Amino acid sequence: MTAMRASVRSRGAALGAAVLLLAACHRAAPTPANLSTPPAAQLREDVTILASAALDGRGTGTAGNDSAAMFLARRYNALRLASIAQADRPACASGGVTGKAECFILPFTASVPVRNGAPRQLKTQNVAAIIPGKGPLASEYVIVGAHFDHLGRDSANARDPEKGHVMHPGADDNGSGTVATMELARRFAKQPTNRSLIIVNFTGEELGLLGSTQFAGNLPVPKEKVQAMVNLDMVGRMKNDKLIVYGVLTAPELKAIVDSANLAPKLTINAVGDGEGPSDHAAFYRKDLPVLHLFTDLHDDYHTALDLADRLNIDGLVRVTDYTERVVRALADRPGRLTFQRVQTAGANRPSSRAGSGVYLGTVPDMGAGDVKGMPLSGVRPGSPAEQGGLKAGDIIVKFGGKVINNIYDYTDALGSFKPDDVVEVVVKRGGDEVTLKVTLGKRG
Repeated sequence: MTAMRASVRSRGAALGAAVLLLAACHRAAPTPANLSTPPAAQLREDVTILASAALDGRGTGTAGNDSAAMFLARRYNALRLASIAQADRPACASGGVTGKAECFILPFTASVPVRNGAPRQLKTQNVAAIIPGKGPLASEYVIVGAHFDHLGRDSANARDPEKGHVMHPGADDNGSGTVATMELARRFAKQPTNRSLIIVNFTGEELGLLGSTQFAGNLPVPKEKVQAMVNLDMVGRMKNDKLIVYGVLTAPELKAIVDSANLAPKLTINAVGDGEGPSDHAAFYRKDLPVLHLFTDLHDDYHTALDLADRLNIDGLVRVTDYTERVVRALADRPGRLTFQRVQTAGANRPSSRAGSGVYLGTVPDMGAGDVKGMPLSGVRPGSPAEQGGLKAGDIIVKFGGKVINNIYDYTDALGSFKPDDVVEVVVKRGGDEVTLKVTLGKRG
């Protein structure tokens, strides 16, 4: 992974410029505390800000990421939500409704893994707010979260490395989930649930779930008081009314909740049991908490410079937000607690590596394929090593370099064990046949 941080002086100057630009955009927005703008218009406006040049792709440890965090903090402060008490910050030590936007920011130092080197230390932040519940269940909590970071100008984790250090806007990944949490915060502030809600936006997801791991390991409330965690990641490109919901087997009660929240006009929900996966819900599942992860699937613009705000399906994003509100209300208002259970699947408990080994293949996994054995592909990048090697949309990778592939975890492990320019034998299922191909791996960046 290439270093993204500038010197302290240049970073400070860039931050100042970004904040001024952001402030100009934000002044034109409706006042959140008296929001009368229809949800679609507000979601479009907010995601346009997050994906703007002023925030420069929101890479963790950059000025753009810091500005995005303050944008979120100001919104939660305007909604008069409660901040989390921070004993090491005198101005924010008491928590609650303080009128200080900076108290919604939870700073920490992230340790970023570096292959064959000492970890990098990045000063960064999560953003979190509390919406107090009502009645005797108010001392229990449902966590609703989404990561707000993206790649910035990092080409190492991009799927268009040939473009170099261009800005990656990250409108869907994960501007979409971030603005959905902001809209949910507005709705729940207006009509609270029985249990309290923690609204949290994570940084460092693209570098390996750094912000969610930090938050899950340092919960502001006792873990036994947490009912569940609901995660939104890439929920802005809905097609054919399709929504994937992971984690439905992490508590036996969740399947009924997921189904009953699907009101007409119904979504086509693909329910997946596993609580693991390469997004922030996994950090909470690894702490033995029930989780749900909402996702409208990968697309060709994922991790490229074309993940733009004007390519989002805003009406679909509104439907996902509406559906999530019903799920969260059911979790927060039900009298009984959920019963956590660990899902026994191949590859469970194995975190996904974001850093990899600098290898580029250009496959697009089909994340909604359900319990297919192997690694199904929804597509391949034009001109990529995958396309040049003969891989196609609809293929299911079952062997990679002699290693059996049962799931995406096996695939990422196998890919990471090779180097750029290695020639690898890949076996795919295509229709009813097994086809053996040879691909020459490329190099990211």
